[in-house]
Amino acid sequence: MILLTGGAGFIGSHLADKLVEMGERVRIIDNLSSGKLEYVNKNAEFIKGDLRNPKDVREALRGVEEVWHIAANPEVRLGEKDPKTIYENNLLATYILLEEMRKAGIERIIFTSTSTVYGEAEVIPTPEDYKTIPISIYGATKLGCEALISSYCHTFDMQAWIYRFANVIGKRSTHGVIYDFIQKLKKNPNELEILGDGNQTKSYIYISDCVEGIIYGLKADEQLNIFNLGNEDWISVKRIAEIVCEELGVSPKFKFTGGKRGWKGDVPLMLLSIEKIKKLGWKPKYSSEEAVRMATRDLIEESVLKS
Repeated sequence: MILLTGGAGFIGSHLADKLVEMGERVRIIDNLSSGKLEYVNKNAEFIKGDLRNPKDVREALRGVEEVWHIAANPEVRLGEKDPKTIYENNLLATYILLEEMRKAGIERIIFTSTSTVYGEAEVIPTPEDYKTIPISIYGATKLGCEALISSYCHTFDMQAWIYRFANVIGKRSTHGVIYDFIQKLKKNPNELEILGDGNQTKSYIYISDCVEGIIYGLKADEQLNIFNLGNEDWISVKRIAEIVCEELGVSPKFKFTGGKRGWKGDVPLMLLSIEKIKKLGWKPKYSSEEAVRMATRDLIEESVLKS
């Protein structure tokens, strides 16, 4: 059996769908702080529990052979206002999970990390062996999780697959720039506030490409396997705003808050090298721009269904 943490969330729910489709027995643990019950796969077992509670984790790990650790606080910008929540939901939760895995004799973990562990990289596209100096609390806690996982692998003979994501977008996403733009334009279709100067340029990957990439990465069989997952191109925030406006059929005035960052800890330029995982036979089907347009349509459709 596989335990999937955060399986009611955006990425976790899509991974649960894929694992069930592959014939795996899946148990999900999620505290539903950002996930939604309707996203939980009907053929997976569900436990409402909190990874910060060792008792919940112990119960969830019963009979499990492998852990897919997707749960995290997904809001990067929260770090400026509430570092403690990000620390607890990312780093503390990962420590408790690893410790309970060790006690239960579970040796395999798949972990979803982030491009923000690199901070403001000077080498672009950024490879996996580039130095990690995060500038956001979120990136710092994710890097801390990676370090804990690495140390548990070497100390307790575990095996791990770590994926550093570009911006993952698509159905069921409840945060991020596309989601924010749609919400803002629903309130006021005549003006769109854009954080920063709009020139922040990053790589985006559609959720189905992301899920396929994770599955492909499992072909690697080192004790610690680290992969970037992203696209080979990138797109600016201003262009994303234009696409969202095109899809909504509105022509608002753009109002930029100014500065090269959208918020403290924002990395203005991000493009990951994906050469390592491409050697295993994977590459994204959709470009960053295609992914943005598809995700925009997904979120508009979901927004219409809700209203």
